[in-house]
Amino acid sequence: MGRRIALINGHPDPDPRHFDHALADAYAEGAAAAGHEVRRVDVGPMRFETVRSQREFEDFSAPPDVAEAQRAIEWAQHLLILYPLWLGGPPGRFKMFLEQALRPGFAFDSAGEGMPKKRLTGRSARIVVTMGMPAFYYRWVWRAHSLKSLKRDALGFCGIGPVRTTLIGGVETIGDAGRSKWLERLRALGARGE
Repeated sequence: MGRRIALINGHPDPDPRHFDHALADAYAEGAAAAGHEVRRVDVGPMRFETVRSQREFEDFSAPPDVAEAQRAIEWAQHLLILYPLWLGGPPGRFKMFLEQALRPGFAFDSAGEGMPKKRLTGRSARIVVTMGMPAFYYRWVWRAHSLKSLKRDALGFCGIGPVRTTLIGGVETIGDAGRSKWLERLRALGARGE
């Protein structure tokens, strides 16, 4: 029996020539071929605004495109989250999406006193980050600070875990052979539902 997977492509530019889109396609193909069910969320073409205050974050419902993404997340047993590294972290639009999607009442419940109740437990995730720099440099010199924050402060806060990571470095210089290798790796991850 296959897994239910929400594939969240956080690249802000919907132009299909970006490598992140090809990686998302490869993962989805591998998952579907292995009998997993995939619902895809592409952040680039979605319509939503910036959350500008605590009141907006807590009191307003998510815009329609984000509400559809929330339904995919709620349905899923596993999340595949893919985005490019921009200025050491996720692109601003992807961060805006997370602020819209991981709202109180959906991702967690404020309980007054103490820690909020996690509402997305029972889901695992894999985060795939593409970058121009070598992946080892991001992991060991920069200490993957933004990735750690996403794992702990966003996904973990909502109860998603375990969260595994895949870093793809040097995307502008790896050439066709390197890209083909990564596409096959993502296809294999999809087939395993990881």
